[in-house]
Amino acid sequence: MNFQIPHQNLSAGVLGGTFLTTITHIGSEDIITTIVLATLGAIVSFTASMMMKVFIKSIKKQRKK
Repeated sequence: MNFQIPHQNLSAGVLGGTFLTTITHIGSEDIITTIVLATLGAIVSFTASMMMKVFIKSIKKQRKK
């Protein structure tokens, strides 16, 4: 018995169903919380990257002297 299942259609159906089911259970408070936390995470990540860049430049300047 050789069953052929169209994987792309099955995957799309499963992902679409999961997405739609999840959307109905998420409240507006959760969406707002997610947006706020994502924004805060991006700001912290950017700040840490800039601080590391300055720190590395200062170390390189000290090594050249």
